[in-house]
Amino acid sequence: MSNTLELKGICSVLFVCMGNICRSPSAEAVFRHKAKCQGLSLKIDSAGTVGAHAKEKPDHRAQKVGVERGYSFDGIKARKVTSKDFEDFDLILAMDNANLEDLKEIAPEHLQSKAMLFLDFANNHEESEVPDPYYGGANGFRFVLDLVEDASDGLLAKIT
Repeated sequence: MSNTLELKGICSVLFVCMGNICRSPSAEAVFRHKAKCQGLSLKIDSAGTVGAHAKEKPDHRAQKVGVERGYSFDGIKARKVTSKDFEDFDLILAMDNANLEDLKEIAPEHLQSKAMLFLDFANNHEESEVPDPYYGGANGFRFVLDLVEDASDGLLAKIT
């Protein structure tokens, strides 16, 4: 991992994709579940780089495959990321490089190091980006969960 941000003592994590209806809410649901299973009390949220879906629930396909694996999407609603999020969260994890570039454009300069790619923490996959499953079928949503579960496990290992 090329970023030098200190990961011990992380208390809050924000997951970010474009619309905040597929990838980042899936990451939020998975990471929240895994953190709770480890007895961690973390502030966990998700947001999108665009606000087109603000206040909408996650995509029904993302919810379906997530619930099949035991994850809850209760209380998750889309919102747009803001520059204030860089003050409110210790770590801001982008699903792909385009999201990361968008984050760095809105981040206060001194807080840009908080933003990084989520899959930097994956140990069992070679992908560097979580692909957007929106225009595909159920297998795309399952693959997103595979990636998110892997990266969640890797991140939890580094912050605990």
